[in-house]
Amino acid sequence: MSENVANLATAVEGFLAREEMPTPERIRQLIGQFRVIPTCDVGDDEAELLARKFEAQHGVSMTIGSVLTDDQYDPWLDKEKASIDPYYWGRYRRLLAEKQFSGQVLATLDSVTDRILGLLENPRKEGAWDRRGMVVGHVQSGKTANYVGLICKAADAGYKLIVVIAGIHNNLRNQTQLRIDEGFVGRDSARRASRMEDRVIGVGRFDSSKLPWTFTTSVRDFNRAGAEQGGGNLDSLAVPAVFVIKKNSSTLKNLLDWLNDYNKKRGAKTISSPILVIDDEADNASINIKHGKGEVSNINTQIRTLLQLFDRSCYIGYTATPFANIFIDPDSEDEMRGADLFPRNFIVSLDPPSNYFGANRVFLDSPREIIRHLEDNEDFLPLKHPKETVVTTLPPSLISAMRAFVLARAIRILRGHGNAHNSMLVNASRFTGVQSQIRNEIHDRLEALKASVRVNGALPEQEALRDPEIRGLHEVWSTEYEGSAGVPWSAVQAVLHHAASAISVVEVNSKSSGTLNYSEREKTGLNVIAVGGFSLSRGLTLEGLVISYFLRNSMMYDTLMQMGRWFGYRTDYDDLCRIWMPEEAEGWYAHIAESIDELREELRSMEAAGATPEQFGLKVRSHPDTLIVTARNKMGSGEKLVVSIGLGNSFVETAILRRDEDSLRANRRAAKALVGELDEAGYPLSEAEPVTGGLLIREAPVGPVLNFIAAFVNHQGSLLTAGDPIRRYIEQRREDELAEWDILFASVAKGEESATDSTLGVDIFRQRRTAGKSSTDATLLITNKQRVASRGVEATAIPTELIVRAREHYVAGLEARGELPADGKTPNFPDNIYRRIRTRPLLVVHLLKVDPEEGRADYKEAVVAYSISFPSSEKEEKTVEYLVNTTWIRENFREESDEDEMAGDE
Repeated sequence: MSENVANLATAVEGFLAREEMPTPERIRQLIGQFRVIPTCDVGDDEAELLARKFEAQHGVSMTIGSVLTDDQYDPWLDKEKASIDPYYWGRYRRLLAEKQFSGQVLATLDSVTDRILGLLENPRKEGAWDRRGMVVGHVQSGKTANYVGLICKAADAGYKLIVVIAGIHNNLRNQTQLRIDEGFVGRDSARRASRMEDRVIGVGRFDSSKLPWTFTTSVRDFNRAGAEQGGGNLDSLAVPAVFVIKKNSSTLKNLLDWLNDYNKKRGAKTISSPILVIDDEADNASINIKHGKGEVSNINTQIRTLLQLFDRSCYIGYTATPFANIFIDPDSEDEMRGADLFPRNFIVSLDPPSNYFGANRVFLDSPREIIRHLEDNEDFLPLKHPKETVVTTLPPSLISAMRAFVLARAIRILRGHGNAHNSMLVNASRFTGVQSQIRNEIHDRLEALKASVRVNGALPEQEALRDPEIRGLHEVWSTEYEGSAGVPWSAVQAVLHHAASAISVVEVNSKSSGTLNYSEREKTGLNVIAVGGFSLSRGLTLEGLVISYFLRNSMMYDTLMQMGRWFGYRTDYDDLCRIWMPEEAEGWYAHIAESIDELREELRSMEAAGATPEQFGLKVRSHPDTLIVTARNKMGSGEKLVVSIGLGNSFVETAILRRDEDSLRANRRAAKALVGELDEAGYPLSEAEPVTGGLLIREAPVGPVLNFIAAFVNHQGSLLTAGDPIRRYIEQRREDELAEWDILFASVAKGEESATDSTLGVDIFRQRRTAGKSSTDATLLITNKQRVASRGVEATAIPTELIVRAREHYVAGLEARGELPADGKTPNFPDNIYRRIRTRPLLVVHLLKVDPEEGRADYKEAVVAYSISFPSSEKEEKTVEYLVNTTWIRENFREESDEDEMAGDE
């Protein structure tokens, strides 16, 4: 960016920051007014590029989200507003405007933080009180910006002590401290630790007359020696004081001991100043599989003890995963209601700004554009590997990803983003020794690439392409960016040396000295390939993340979503973002994104109905996905586990099958018996209605369905399709809601001769599916993503007008939240929107032609599977109990336990 363009941008931004939603015409008008100034004189093309940048930035919208409150909530903020001086909030808002937050996003953030502040207690209220709440955001969506804003407003309102519990690793705690130093404190806390001259930063540049005190710094967690420097009386602080600590038992013990000693010196048991405790990543380190429930209880007890040391306290847990432990950890509903950290007073769901690059965009809306499947790693770096693994060369896919990163930076340089941060994430092993080897191999490959572009990058195109490294770059260019980047290869080749030369490779884990200090490179940009494991998997922000290489396998929902460091904001370069990952992982991510969307929609519905946080907590606990979550969380509790699940408004299918011939034959017999019973009841398959997706029998009786489920041989790993609980759930409602069924015998429109099956008495053109790569001699996984039914199947048998209405309602919701696809395309409609309007349950019987893994014999006969779409229930939801064998989960997924990483090599 030229100096004149930078001057023009600064001048125009100063005006736009004051306008909530400037129009494209207004943006161009301001640019035209300032272009007459000599220092802002730019060409027409540069002016138009700048106008488009401001359009993208200030066209960003953000909605407030949903809120549930308890019955005793007493609003107080509106009455107190006139007496509150917004000193800290005013500084922070000014900082965000300087960082080019749009006027509309700032206005919404103001409203959202007001709303959350109002749900806390009035800090001026006398007497003892405490409140508990939760804020549910999205991964990398700006939760930190939200709670820094809340901290500022809480301090303005009168909260004197603020404790932020920021993750379990030093790098995340340090990063959070830096954000709070910049947005709330206004001074560089690291200088206080080293006794260097004080330096104002961030908000301190606007006004440093009332700088808060920090008991921790960006280079040091809480300790007694540092706290003693603060001195003062915690009961009568002149300015607010803030602690940013790790969620670590030793750190919490140090803080509690210091506070207890403080009280002893005063001859008191409690402190009168109101305290606000913010628990960032509230779902993390609250359940610890490896070390058992006692270890978890210790941390939770310490947080509760901290709150009890104050007469007046508020606790807020921030999380991106509603399946957090506070809902599912207690053994009983009574325990849940009594849990001290349960958000009994309020739950707030944050909607992300419209430019958020999140799970829905990546895994539901545009997976083909963004995701590249990993299929070549096993010979180089297997998905499951011991810590002694020796890495001698990189998978070709990782080399392609590295080349894509160099190309993406080159394109960004050509787009005028030469000084922006650019990051690549490599998360391929949980062992630090293996991470170190991967880092070194990437470094060597990168150096070879740099040497080639330095020597040959300036040659004419045909000559340059004789160099194998440049030819490799060109091949990735042709595959990934040629049709969409908007610049020719010749321009890219001309800046390859510039793009590659600044890139470094850093190992980020508990044993490395590598750091990601973006703040020190704000003017020139940090260009880095970050190699790590768990340290890169939760909370840590990678600025300008454009390429991700993710070789992990985990079923743990919060772990998977938190590992998604690629979520966030990618203004002006979201089209360059690519993610390499196993197809199985993509399937889990897509499922989790849909599940979390369902819970958010449930929260919106509950808000409209005036429900309480407790009712939402019970809903989360009975969600079908808690089978996996709870079983994983409680592996240490024994081999058998009983979980209560509600199947209303849910979809279940047998994506994991027993592979032995007896089981496969039994399931074919069950399908034939179903057809026979339907025929006897007057619903012959020969007279079924041809519809999109197969042959449909409407309003069939429930009896044959129950018998089919009883006869079907289920795999113990297909947790939700365990026959007994499904039959119990249907039996509870067989006289009314589940008395009549729609039954679809799935069939494609036209099949190959080898895929035609007539064993049910009619020709079925079998759906073709592949066996998942993780299938074993005993287990057959249906596709790598473990999906059987095709998208849209749950619309089957629903009247067209209701389908149209459901889609219109879904689009209206997206539009209201600013989540409609920016390119104007029709959004992908999730099947759950049809489930909500379904009046009869849908059973889908699949006769599959399964393509086995290499080296296995073909399946000559159909492989039978089934899916069920249960409608919502008008009755009070009755749960049914599932007995989970945790041995299967431990055998299949234990290696990817986060706690193994923390306790072992990371």
